[in-house]
Amino acid sequence: MTPDWKTQGIRIIRAGELDTNTPQTPGMSRAAAITHATAGANKLWAGTVVVEPAACTAAHHHGELETVLYVVRGRARMRWGDHLEFTDEAGPGDFIFVPPYVPHQEMNACPDEPVECVVVRSGQEPVVVNLDIAEASADPIPFHPAGHHS
Repeated sequence: MTPDWKTQGIRIIRAGELDTNTPQTPGMSRAAAITHATAGANKLWAGTVVVEPAACTAAHHHGELETVLYVVRGRARMRWGDHLEFTDEAGPGDFIFVPPYVPHQEMNACPDEPVECVVVRSGQEPVVVNLDIAEASADPIPFHPAGHHS
């Protein structure tokens, strides 16, 4: 039997249809776009994240899920590791890959504009494991316009 492509084909999720009823991490706002409920997706989750100017998230990981972020606007500073000891930055057009179970923290490296990213995860479960890492509240690293440092 041929699938009903009208109901089982392409699904457009409009900007105003994103769902903010998804697990959150302090310091960022997540909104789900592609889920099983919205699009019938079974293996992917996609949405957006916004980190306000000069803000940072709590340390967290996403369990066994792989995560990809695409920076649309602003400058994202990522810290990762058992003590968040590694740091790098990404700007518009850059992709960030977060492997499973990696403790990390997203920071907005800019004091005057939000960081806006598109996020895609390798599963439907909205796994966000918030971590208590003392270094997460350490003084922020100064903004580096050129970006890369470790």
